[in-house]
Amino acid sequence: MTARDAIPSIASLNTEQLLDDVSRHWDAEIVPQLIEYVKIPAKSPSFDHDWAKHGFLDAVIEQARSWVLSQNVAGLTLEVVHIDGRTPVLFFDIPATGGVAADQTVLLYGHLDKQPEMTGWRAGLGPWIPLYEDGKLYGRGAADDGYAVFSALSAIMALDKQGVARPHCVGLIETCEESGSYDLPVYLEALAPRMGNVKLVVALDSGAGNYEQLWVTTSLRGLVNGTLTVNVLTEGVHSGDAGGVVPSSFRIARQLLDRIDDSRTGVVKPAAFNCEIPAERVAQAKQAADILGEGMWKRFPWDSCCPDGGDGGGKFTFVQPTTKDPVELILNRTWRAALAVTGADGLPSIEAGGNVQRPFTSLKLSLRLPPLVDGAAAAESLKQTLENDPPYSAHVTYNVEQAATGWNAPAIAPWLSAVLEVASQTFYGKSAAYLGEGGTIPFMAMLGVKFPDAQMLITGVLGPQSNAHGPNEFLHVPYAKKLTAAVAMVLAGTR
Repeated sequence: MTARDAIPSIASLNTEQLLDDVSRHWDAEIVPQLIEYVKIPAKSPSFDHDWAKHGFLDAVIEQARSWVLSQNVAGLTLEVVHIDGRTPVLFFDIPATGGVAADQTVLLYGHLDKQPEMTGWRAGLGPWIPLYEDGKLYGRGAADDGYAVFSALSAIMALDKQGVARPHCVGLIETCEESGSYDLPVYLEALAPRMGNVKLVVALDSGAGNYEQLWVTTSLRGLVNGTLTVNVLTEGVHSGDAGGVVPSSFRIARQLLDRIDDSRTGVVKPAAFNCEIPAERVAQAKQAADILGEGMWKRFPWDSCCPDGGDGGGKFTFVQPTTKDPVELILNRTWRAALAVTGADGLPSIEAGGNVQRPFTSLKLSLRLPPLVDGAAAAESLKQTLENDPPYSAHVTYNVEQAATGWNAPAIAPWLSAVLEVASQTFYGKSAAYLGEGGTIPFMAMLGVKFPDAQMLITGVLGPQSNAHGPNEFLHVPYAKKLTAAVAMVLAGTR
């Protein structure tokens, strides 16, 4: 008896046909849809304040709605839910098949809003310029997370084609995730009564340690985004006149940032932004480190320099990671806080920068939080830490723009663990692997509160070099095909 045979609900599944049907669907339908999706600059509301006027979020919702309807899924009902003043969501409902209890629900989640453009795209690429090359679809949003609704429907349809029983499935596709999902609680409250008893949540918005096996996300970090502004003058003045008299706003900002993290090591110091790492997550980090090894740091596009100026045989030296211990790297990016400066204002371009002491410096700060740290409390603590007792009595403000609490997965049920292992072995030829992610999906913490008894399968296609949010972002289509088949098996195994 095989491991698959030991799970009655998936024993009759023709896995070769399943993967073939899913792959054909991706080639004929999903990739062409995603190519069109990439072209639409559907930036999240935080990056497009006139989103309602521009209509791009409505456009991607309409594209997905039209495609879902065209698939003719038996019993499907579909609705664009649009509460006044809120970003729209797409909600679909598909009844159970094969005698599975109608009140056992799987909730499938994704989002269609995108991050902004970012600079640094290689020649021939751009955020809104799709390019399908060598199995990779380049462009903003396809992997994060436009593929989710298409993949979810494809998984359901592949099961229905074989007549394999599956549970009641509902889908919630939002357009505010990249802004912290601040509209989602309202929609969740309105739609939850229509979802039934949610036994499993499948969120297709996460990462993969490699493209060789199924990766399950065990935790997500929280996030505080905001803008620090240091004002010292009402207007710029000659640097020769003011230098040594007027304190530099940039230097003051540096001192304030030193309150948060150590500039030599990057370690975030205040206790309010840290938590104890559960022993189970440390053990999983060690297992993942055995799989990924040096890939934990080699997957990044490190810059390099040549000490002799690059004019004759000198050895190139690459920038080094914070550590080369893969266990520590995994814990650093999943269970420890990290501060990044992601934007700046008050700084002229190099060409426009004259001998002027600038009146202010503004820095956009992104503080990633460990999963068990409360986002709202951390945001308030960060504001107090930066604003209290400023150097030279400078005018310092910190405006919180987003605060999201992280997520730590509940204990995985034996039935789900067994199905995931079979799915990974079947479609990838290797065991399922478990890894925390450094990113944030605010929806998961909300779901954990709303459906405390539900199992959570958080997974995704954001593997090495996929570069979500950055330049040259891509979707690894061969991996996504197998992931879709794996999700289909999980649906069939949910009882």
